[in-house]
Amino acid sequence: MAYITKTSDTEEKLRILSRDSRYDLACSCATGKDEHRRRSSDDKWIYPVTFENGGRTFLFKTLLSNKCVNNCRYCPLRAGSDADRRSLGPVELSRTFLAYYRARKVSGLFLTSGVEAAPDATMEKINRTALILRRSGFKGYIHLKVIPGASDEAIRHSLSLASAVSINIETAGEKCFRSLSTTKKYKEDILRPIKLISRLTSKGAKFSRVKQTTQFVVGASTETDEEIVRSTGRLYAGMGLSRVYYSAYQRGYGASDLPGERSRLSNSDLLTREHRLYQADWLIRKYGFEAGEIPFEKDGSLSLDTDPKEAWAKRHPDYFPLNVNRAEKEQLIRVPGFGPLTVSRILRLRSAGVKIRSLAQLGRQTKVLKKAAVYVVFR
Repeated sequence: MAYITKTSDTEEKLRILSRDSRYDLACSCATGKDEHRRRSSDDKWIYPVTFENGGRTFLFKTLLSNKCVNNCRYCPLRAGSDADRRSLGPVELSRTFLAYYRARKVSGLFLTSGVEAAPDATMEKINRTALILRRSGFKGYIHLKVIPGASDEAIRHSLSLASAVSINIETAGEKCFRSLSTTKKYKEDILRPIKLISRLTSKGAKFSRVKQTTQFVVGASTETDEEIVRSTGRLYAGMGLSRVYYSAYQRGYGASDLPGERSRLSNSDLLTREHRLYQADWLIRKYGFEAGEIPFEKDGSLSLDTDPKEAWAKRHPDYFPLNVNRAEKEQLIRVPGFGPLTVSRILRLRSAGVKIRSLAQLGRQTKVLKKAAVYVVFR
């Protein structure tokens, strides 16, 4: 077993930089305790994560630097804010990561950074860290943040080194984006890199093995859930992103005059709003819904009281009830209370010639599964 040796200076930098990396923390309000991305109780830069296939691992996550020239007004690390500024060097960080990796405490790296100077100057440090790791023989998972405004050359270099890359889209449109930052340009600094990565990682392209993700900051500006969901649909259908994340803005961390500060929602409701966006996202990615099918309130918001799948079912009474013994897979997946596992179980029972007569044959009678009772029949 390898042992980890850290200098007090490096450990202090990691303590501060890993703490500040929480502002780039997606999936912060998932439904299950194992779905949350949380730090370990000891070294705060270690995060347990759950992959889509159900596998779990630990990532080393930190900022390379919390110094930033941008004025993203929702961010506590924005230029001019009172933050304890620190930076790690590529050699320093790569050596520390490899010590944790060889000690079998982590399997991969999630590396992001504030923008210390010009975008490409920061990208050079991010890419050099990954390059050192690859040249050392590390073949595992590396997720690199692409800095807004990075050049095509710098982005291509990241793609040659990374398992996954991301650049935060932040808002659903240019108007709302301008209310959050005056140092970044939506089309040039955000959309251009996303589109380039999309082309370079498309099927058959040179970097098709690399995944691209992005993230919305929810509630800092005034865009509606409908605008976010429709933008999400375009990112999946038009640009082939593998995942979109949503991070609820929590008041008090950013500028006091942000448009979202005037929202009627409490911080708790903002987290519920984030959760509803994840549910809508799941319907698009896993259940075959189109973005235009997701139901919204008159003001363009998702219901805080009802999950979007059940809200859709209530608006389409003509679709139900469905016969569990006859309905197609694509129909069954739209039943409130039925998830992919339940639908797969139904199809297996039917293939085996079993006549399904009640929900009791489909598994443990949870509160979620019982929702299906008013939407299905068995004869």
